[in-house]
Amino acid sequence: MSGNNFHVHGPHDHELEHAAHHGGDASTNSIAVATAVIATVGALFSYMGGATQSNAGLYKNNAAIKKTEASNQWNFYQSKSSKQNLAELGLQLTVGEVKDNFTKEALRYKTEKEDIKVKAEALEKESSDWDHQSDEQLHIHHRWAQATTVLQISIALAAISLLTKQSWLKVGMYVVAGGGVLLGVAAWMHL
Repeated sequence: MSGNNFHVHGPHDHELEHAAHHGGDASTNSIAVATAVIATVGALFSYMGGATQSNAGLYKNNAAIKKTEASNQWNFYQSKSSKQNLAELGLQLTVGEVKDNFTKEALRYKTEKEDIKVKAEALEKESSDWDHQSDEQLHIHHRWAQATTVLQISIALAAISLLTKQSWLKVGMYVVAGGGVLLGVAAWMHL
């Protein structure tokens, strides 16, 4: 804060000026650079995690749509089956030309049912495929989320290392960051 040639530094301002004029030690600089790199990689992993989560939701929605379409086909199939049953009942209760009409109707409904059944089964398979893809995307999303979390922990270790000047925490930061990168590679490879 300054005014009328009077200037007061906050504690962090003094440290920043000291580092700028005298340079920080190599360890501090390497941790700062590593933290920036880790944060950048973490941001990319976080983006990929969000993208795969969105895909999982979209694919699950597609599965539900196909399942509804299959259900509609099965309802249509049931309707044709009921009509076929009524035609077959009419066939048993009538004679002559009326009986011939019921025979034709029963055969027509039977043929129509087969086409509907094929469509319904195809839609159910499509729904199952979308479900499977959604599950895969959700698994990959969890990998990205794990990788991002581990990288965030490594950034926290970096901050603690800087504050405590403990070299073992610096090593820990690099080890944990390496684990986060490996989890990110596993996500990228769909493992």
